Amino acid sequence: MTTLDFLYVALLTTAFLLDGFVLWPSFLRRSQRAPARARLWIWSCWMSMLWTLVAVGVASWFLKNRTWEALGLVAISGWKLWAAVGLVLALAIAFGGSIAKLVRIDDSKRKSVRSQYGTLAVMLPHTRAELYWFVALSLTAGFCEEFIFRGYLIWFFQPTLGLWGAAGMSVIAFAAAHAYQGMSGIVKTGILGTLLTIVVLACGSIWPAIALHALIDIGAGLTAWLVLCEVPTGTDTIDGLGESV
Repeated sequence: MTTLDFLYVALLTTAFLLDGFVLWPSFLRRSQRAPARARLWIWSCWMSMLWTLVAVGVASWFLKNRTWEALGLVAISGWKLWAAVGLVLALAIAFGGSIAKLVRIDDSKRKSVRSQYGTLAVMLPHTRAELYWFVALSLTAGFCEEFIFRGYLIWFFQPTLGLWGAAGMSVIAFAAAHAYQGMSGIVKTGILGTLLTIVVLACGSIWPAIALHALIDIGAGLTAWLVLCEVPTGTDTIDGLGESV
C-alpha cells in the first residue's frame, strides 16, 4: 500500500460525494425545467466521471507494475465459467419474461406500474434515443463500478480487514455511493452489491460480476422505458414491439 493508493481512494470518495451533493441536486433542478436534457446531462456526467476514475486507477496500477489478477481481472474456466454463463442466461431469461409481459399491458396498467418508480422515474429513459444512452451508461457502470468496488476497494481494504471485511466494506461503499436513491435505493443497492461480491469471491474474478451488473442495469432501463414512454392512442404496445389493436 502506498501514498498513491490512499490518494486514489480519496479521489473516489471526493467524486462520489460530488455526485451525491452537487451533481444530483443540480440534476433535480434541471429536470424541473427540461427533464429530457437533464437526463442526458446527468448520464453524461456519470459516464465521464466513472471512466475518468477507472483511467486514473489503471494508470496508478501500471505505475506500480502490479498484476491484474490482484484486481480480479482474470479469466475463469471450468465450472466457474459455466456457473457464470448460467447466471447470465438465467437473468436474461427472467428479464425477457418480464419484458414480454410489459409489452402487452394496456395504458391503464402501465400508469399503475409507472407510479411505482416514484421520484426516480425522472432519471430513467423515456424515449428510444434515451434508451440507447442508458445502455451506454449501463455498460459503463457494469465495468467501472465493478473495477472500483469489487476490484480496487476489496484489494485496498484486504490487508487491514481481511478478505471478508474488505468485501463488506466494499458493499457499504457501493450502497453509500447510491445514497441519492434514498433509503430504499440504498437497501436495494446494498443487496445487489452483496450478491455481486459473492459472485466475485466465488469465481475469483470480477468479469462475471461485470456482465451481471451491466445486464441488470440494461434490463432495468429497458423495463423502465416500456413503462415510462408514452403509448400512441389506439395501440396496446410500445414502438412497434407488438401488434396494434
